[in-house]
Amino acid sequence: MTTINRVAFLGDYMPRQCGIATFTTDICEAVAAEYPDCECIVGAVNDRPEGYDYSSRIRFEIDEKEIDSYRRAADFLNINNVEVVSVQHEFGIYGGPAGSHLLAFLRDVHMPVVTTLHTVLREPNEPQRFVMEQLDALSNRFIVMAERGRAILKEVYGVAPEKIDLIPHGVPDVQFIDPTFHKDQFGVEGKTVLLTFGLLSPNKGIEYVIEALPAILKKHPNIVYLVLGATHPNLLLREGESYRLKLERLAEDRGVTGNVIFYNRFVPLEELTDFIGAADIYVTPYLNEAQITSGTLAYAFGAGKAVISTPYLYAQELLAEERGILVPFRDSNAITEGVTRLLADPGLMVGMRKRAWKLGREMTWSVVASRYTETFQRARVRLTVPPR
Repeated sequence: MTTINRVAFLGDYMPRQCGIATFTTDICEAVAAEYPDCECIVGAVNDRPEGYDYSSRIRFEIDEKEIDSYRRAADFLNINNVEVVSVQHEFGIYGGPAGSHLLAFLRDVHMPVVTTLHTVLREPNEPQRFVMEQLDALSNRFIVMAERGRAILKEVYGVAPEKIDLIPHGVPDVQFIDPTFHKDQFGVEGKTVLLTFGLLSPNKGIEYVIEALPAILKKHPNIVYLVLGATHPNLLLREGESYRLKLERLAEDRGVTGNVIFYNRFVPLEELTDFIGAADIYVTPYLNEAQITSGTLAYAFGAGKAVISTPYLYAQELLAEERGILVPFRDSNAITEGVTRLLADPGLMVGMRKRAWKLGREMTWSVVASRYTETFQRARVRLTVPPR
């Protein structure tokens, strides 16, 4: 394999608060740590004119709504001899219909393109299908994080199977620990902790866990439910804290205010891993069945948590083979049953945790960085599209 000396990563980037920004930051830093001789630079996509207070890795910025800034970014990469560009794709983070401004960038760059797909839709609308077909034409390789994503690319979009690499969502490499170790940090020692974390928005389904709490508390009165995460910035702009206030009112109406703890902030990785460590059960009650990846689920799973989740596509795959419990969408009774089943059978919970943690060792950021670099090398030596 050829050595790669300079890679550019394109996407949202921290300190911007969104899942893609976290992922782009994590994969860039992981590749840089694993391959110190490879220069990793970043093009950050901004959703506001003033941008963000970025690290020195950011070499250029794109205004998501201004198509000419995408072309200038391509010129920058061409001039600076970047050998591969790693694009994080989600329809909503780029400007134009279905994020089509990104195509202007892809048409102008002269180096191989590796596109990581964070959404793979089985039923795209017309603009989304057009963008996906153009991504196929302009990308040398695709990366997906679930086998179902690979199948959809082949079945719905006709992507050549040999062009697709399945690489799991990365996770921090953490030890398998007893949840009691971190509980005193958060004032929940002696409690059984349910946790959901991530940017708060209505598609997360938090209300269904709150609805389940009264029945759970009848059998397990020491339960607390931690809801960790700031309100999604886009939702905050549109609606303020209306969703969080709705959840707080629901907890009050159900008489569980003292058992639901909201942490309204975006926490750094080290603190996040401590929160995850303190959880007995991690819950993702998400409502979007088509969701093909979830960084929050990956992080909790990789830490060896017992997980209860709705059956969105990524959860179906990750939690198969008794690595977690799946419950129907919008079903508080099923959440109650899942929680009480786990708490009544410690052996079941420990076995589930061990299976998750063991598979999680194949998902650590160092492993994922190595797999990404292999894909970058394949993109260089076996081009599957002609030079643009």
